[in-house]
Amino acid sequence: MQTHLSAQDDDMWYIITDRPMKIMKANTAVAVTEGIPQMIEKPRSEWTTEDKNKAKLENVARDFLYKNLDKNMFSKIKSCTTTKDIWEKLTQLYENNDQTNENKIMVAIQKFNIMKMKPGETMTEFDERFNNIIIELNALGKIYSNREVALKVMRALPRAWDIKTIAMRKI
Repeated sequence: MQTHLSAQDDDMWYIITDRPMKIMKANTAVAVTEGIPQMIEKPRSEWTTEDKNKAKLENVARDFLYKNLDKNMFSKIKSCTTTKDIWEKLTQLYENNDQTNENKIMVAIQKFNIMKMKPGETMTEFDERFNNIIIELNALGKIYSNREVALKVMRALPRAWDIKTIAMRKI
């Protein structure tokens, strides 16, 4: 089965990998050279509905990328001004360099191993921090079984939770 991208998909990919789309038109004030008209940016007052939709693609592409990033990764790209900048930063962060990947896995495993509930931290806050580490590990290809995760959570809880964790272990 062959998949075909629509013109809009092609335009969005262009925006992500190359640069924001500029709406252009032929410059009628200049003679055509070698059969190719000189192009100039089209004033907004002359934009068609199709032009307006193309111009919106930068925001659509940026929104798509934002919605598919976790909080940690979003914080690393939030200062980027164009989708191309975001794409380049993500590419840089996710390069498949074996040594870099091994280091990232080691650091994430260490975070997992030393994970403890902080004094005064709510279960919701702890759960969010813990899940971020699990998501990071999964993204790096390190998958823990549900049993390993559950045991780690029980070991990460403070002594005040001992009675509850003992009861959970017996289930």
